[in-house]
Amino acid sequence: MKCPYCNHKDTEVVETRDSEDLGTTRRRRECSICNKRFTTYERIENVPLIVIKKDGKKEQFDRDKLKHGMLKACEKTMVGIEDIETIADEVEREMRGFDSVEIESKKIGQLIAGRLKKIDKVAYIRFASVFRRFVDVEDFEKELNKLL
Repeated sequence: MKCPYCNHKDTEVVETRDSEDLGTTRRRRECSICNKRFTTYERIENVPLIVIKKDGKKEQFDRDKLKHGMLKACEKTMVGIEDIETIADEVEREMRGFDSVEIESKKIGQLIAGRLKKIDKVAYIRFASVFRRFVDVEDFEKELNKLL
C-alpha cells in the first residue's frame, strides 16, 4: 500500500479490525519512511447493483447518493452519522441478497423508510415526503395519522 503522504511503496500494517458484520476490514498502517499513519478499508468487490428509476431509466447504485438522501432527512434530528452508515450497510446487504441485481428505486426507498421510521419519526416523515413525493398538506396528514 502506497503512503498517501510521501508516496513511498512500503507501509506496515500496525492494527487490523474487522467490522461487526465481517464485511469490512479496517487496517491502520504506518509508512516506513515518513512514519505517518493512515487508515485503509478493505471490502469485497461486489457485482454492481442497478437501480431502476421511476421513469424506467437505469443507473448504477450509488451508496453516497443513498447516504446523502438520508443525511438531508436527518438534519437537526437525533439520528447520527453512525446510524446512517448502519442503515446504508443494512440496505445494501439486503439488496445484495435479492434474486436480481436490478432493484426499483421504490423498493430501496421502502427499505430506508422502514428503518428510519423505527429510529426517528421526524427523519422518517422528511424522507417519506421526498421519496413518496408528497404534493400537499393532506399527504403529510395521512402519513402522520399512520404514525399516531
